[in-house]
Amino acid sequence: MAQSCFFPTGTAAAVLTAEPIDRLLDYLAPEGGCTVGDFVHIPLGPRKVIGVVWAPATGEYDQGKLRRMICRLDLPPLGPDFCAFLERSADYTLTPLSQMLRLATRAPGLLDGPAQQRILRPTGQIPERMTAARQKVLDVYAEFGDLPFTPSELAQQAGVTPSVIKGLIEQRALIEEHAPRDTPFMPLDPNLPSKDLTDAQLQAADRLRAAVSAGQYHTTLLRGITGSGKTEVYLEAVAECLRAGRQALVLLPEIALTSSFITRVEERFGARPAEWHSGVTATQRRRVWKMVGEGGAQLVVGARSALFLPFQDLGLIVVDEEHDHSYKQEDGVRYHARDMAVLRAALSQAQVVLVSATPSLETWVNAQNGKYSRVDLLDRFGAAVLPQMGAIDMRTQDLPSTRWISDELAQQIRSTMVRGEQALLFLNRRGFAPVTLCRACGHQLACPHCDARLVEHKFSKRLMCHQCGVTQPLTDTCPACQVTGKLAPIGPGIERIAAEAEALFPDARLKILSSDLFSSARRLRAAIEDIAAGDCDIIIGTQLVAKGHNFPRLSLVGVVDADLGLRGTDLRAAERCFQLIRQVSGRAGRADTPGRAILQTYQPEHPVIRAILSGDEEAFWAAEAEDRRAAVMPPFGRLIALILTGPNLDAAMKYGTALAARSDPLHRAGAQVFGPVPAPIARVRDQFRVRLLIKADKSVPVQSLVRCWLAAIPAPRNVRVVIDVDPQSFL
Repeated sequence: MAQSCFFPTGTAAAVLTAEPIDRLLDYLAPEGGCTVGDFVHIPLGPRKVIGVVWAPATGEYDQGKLRRMICRLDLPPLGPDFCAFLERSADYTLTPLSQMLRLATRAPGLLDGPAQQRILRPTGQIPERMTAARQKVLDVYAEFGDLPFTPSELAQQAGVTPSVIKGLIEQRALIEEHAPRDTPFMPLDPNLPSKDLTDAQLQAADRLRAAVSAGQYHTTLLRGITGSGKTEVYLEAVAECLRAGRQALVLLPEIALTSSFITRVEERFGARPAEWHSGVTATQRRRVWKMVGEGGAQLVVGARSALFLPFQDLGLIVVDEEHDHSYKQEDGVRYHARDMAVLRAALSQAQVVLVSATPSLETWVNAQNGKYSRVDLLDRFGAAVLPQMGAIDMRTQDLPSTRWISDELAQQIRSTMVRGEQALLFLNRRGFAPVTLCRACGHQLACPHCDARLVEHKFSKRLMCHQCGVTQPLTDTCPACQVTGKLAPIGPGIERIAAEAEALFPDARLKILSSDLFSSARRLRAAIEDIAAGDCDIIIGTQLVAKGHNFPRLSLVGVVDADLGLRGTDLRAAERCFQLIRQVSGRAGRADTPGRAILQTYQPEHPVIRAILSGDEEAFWAAEAEDRRAAVMPPFGRLIALILTGPNLDAAMKYGTALAARSDPLHRAGAQVFGPVPAPIARVRDQFRVRLLIKADKSVPVQSLVRCWLAAIPAPRNVRVVIDVDPQSFL
């Protein structure tokens, strides 16, 4: 892309659109001219679409036949560093540039003018006649607070008709106001006093502040044990960025964490930051997008897609819980937010702070090699200490086949409750049972659209496919042999552990934390706040409980099945198991009460289990890195996955075989091609999937090789090719 170029009225320029057209299109500049980076309104066939002036004209089209751009839009132009980021991201992920632009313009109403809009706010008055539909509308405000909604947005969010909204206005439960569409966010004050920091935290904060004030690109790993106060430390880096007049971005892996974090930001800087995630309204998304581009938003807190906001002057990116696998986008444009954050910062001369108690192996290796700086926080804040780790060898436990909580762990839970403290039972598996088996004929209940078993969800009385989301009512009759009363749930899910805990501890107050049991982020946040306030005795949770929550009364963590993450052949199985159990164990003992974590395992001698119990994390990372280095696997090698999908398995396999047969250019460059093979879950949503895997040394220009390879062997019309650079999942 040209750095800066003005095109007078009537001269030709190349425009990039977000339409599925993988090339630049030439147009004549509109009245008043335009500059590279400007948003313009252009005709495309019979339609009018948004585009961005990208470069001088390609010259591929007859200038006498070029159409004129309709007008330049009143939107903040894209800066050269952001456009370079989109180009580099497209090249790295092998994604059409038009798709990258679509990702960067996912805000509604960008063509709307600056006029005022009609918004609705609650008055607090209860309507004379309350109906279920009216209650849904009021519940929306209970969930989102006092955020402004247009009438159509409110109706859509609540799932009601416009007449319900009109009725609430007539009943004076809602009041109409007129407000500007987009206004700057309240300024943040970086000079407000922070919380009292320990000497170690002050030293860490000083290093981050110095890095930010240098005004150049660099990446730092902030590695701190759970409960060491990493958030307060990196907020000091945010303060330094704001003092310099630049913008900051904090990425979080889980929307449920946003509420408590926003409160901490507001306490530190005196105002709320901009938020960008799926839980904010369309009106708010448009406002955030425009204010980020105009400099009216100093700090954005968001999910991974916030990386693609058009920051005017980005000075700092914080990736909190950088090891979390949810930072990898697994559909649409496939990218890893941690890696894209580093690229974005390098092009913007910004700082990156990668934050974790259990960093990803990629980040750990980069810090070991000196590519990243490293700042360590080795002590918990205040009087808190790390939990004592222990294991129960389940081979020595005489448990019936229907029991999953050992007597030893049960006794520890009882002792914990007697002391007035909380216990946590952790199992990273949703539902009641992963498999339902007919004891008459051996049939396993399966999804009709996927090669996956239906998971029993007893609380909702449904069977669910965790691949496509299809559900069926619970049944007592086998669909294969029609015998009634012989269907049996096999294996434990989180709901089964809850049922067992209820039987073992009938007087205990139980709270279950699993993403599928909450209808909204608000309800999930409320449950987390209740637990933190001590409103339960036993927490039963999936990996959701491992993500940065602070429960002051929690002193015991029991991992029901510590071996679960070690099964299978996933490249990162050991790393993820280690991270998850260390993270969830770190929820215990975060206040004055000492904590303890107990792992139920059938493999106490397994190297990962031994590493978790010993707490020697550096030795674990060093051993894991050596294994990857020997196998030339990431981060010491490169992987690119090709997923071929279509309604016919034979067609996908045939195309995959043709690709493999003509892969000599890759082999000559030093790359290896494995496959084609059907995916482990070969059919999802009635589409069959075939996988190929390309493995290469880091010195091999594998992206350009794959691009040429696929261009030379076009896919048939009934086969779609998905490219996943640096794959995290191999299902």
